[in-house]
Amino acid sequence: MIVFHESSLRRTLQSYFEYYHRSRTHLSLGKDAPEPRAMQPPEMGTVVALPQVGGLHHRYE
Repeated sequence: MIVFHESSLRRTLQSYFEYYHRSRTHLSLGKDAPEPRAMQPPEMGTVVALPQVGGLHHRYE
């Protein structure tokens, strides 16, 4: 990822922090995120990939 100016860096960092706290799993939290999210069994529907941090990571719902 190339950052050209401060506002671009701030936007990228904000996006990463949102990913880190809402989607990324943490072993110390029993593979949950710091902000817990509702889980549904796979039988409830299809899995959809949502790109995050400019497509560097994905969240699945």
